[in-house]
Amino acid sequence: MSRTAASRTKVVPIPVLGRHHINAYLLLGRRPVLVDAGTPGSGRRIHDGIAAHGVDPADLALIVLTHGHLDHFGSAAELHRLTGAPLAGHAADLGPYRSGRVREPYLPTGPMGRLMARNRKLHVAAEPCEPELVVRGETNLDEFGLAARIMPTPGHTAGSISVLTEDGALVAGDLIANSFMGLLPGRPAAPPFHDDPRRNLTSLRAMLALSPTTLYVGHGTPLPASRARTWADREHRRLTRRTAAGRLPARTD
Repeated sequence: MSRTAASRTKVVPIPVLGRHHINAYLLLGRRPVLVDAGTPGSGRRIHDGIAAHGVDPADLALIVLTHGHLDHFGSAAELHRLTGAPLAGHAADLGPYRSGRVREPYLPTGPMGRLMARNRKLHVAAEPCEPELVVRGETNLDEFGLAARIMPTPGHTAGSISVLTEDGALVAGDLIANSFMGLLPGRPAAPPFHDDPRRNLTSLRAMLALSPTTLYVGHGTPLPASRARTWADREHRRLTRRTAAGRLPARTD
């Protein structure tokens, strides 16, 4: 993949909750593209965050939804109305997008997830939305003014996707996170939930094999790829032990 100055894409975090607790991202190429749409009711905050960076929200070429969890697509319908930009999402997560409801039950990755799963806010409905660009495989974003590709990265949900720019930025959704939902910056961790932790790790390793420089995550500050690789190796050993002990059954649905 060529990483020339001509294809340079700037990645700008747009805080949704706290400074880094929940992030959307503005990708600035020939045209601006937004990745993720925050929690229900955060559309205006994201809209104003885009404008604060000197971008007219009406100029957005596309809104990419990394997966069907409320903190990533919750304000997609509102942002579509505010900006006119089409939505992009993977076919495997169309159920949550069209219903406004997350596939349940949440499957915790540890104590943090078990605690969060009791939070009623995670079980409310968002306003349904309809992706105009239905992703089924690797998708080039050149027609939307961005030197980047949408990459399917299933595991966190069946329809999880990431955006990989030509100059090596990986906007990774919940493929990986910072510890405690971003509260411990620079410390890689699994997010609180994964539908399939082993499949997610396979997706993460596949993206790392493409030599990204930085991972921009949904929860926390950006992670250097080197740190993500070290964590992925450690996570592989942990999941292997859990599988051998029968504590990580395979999903059957």
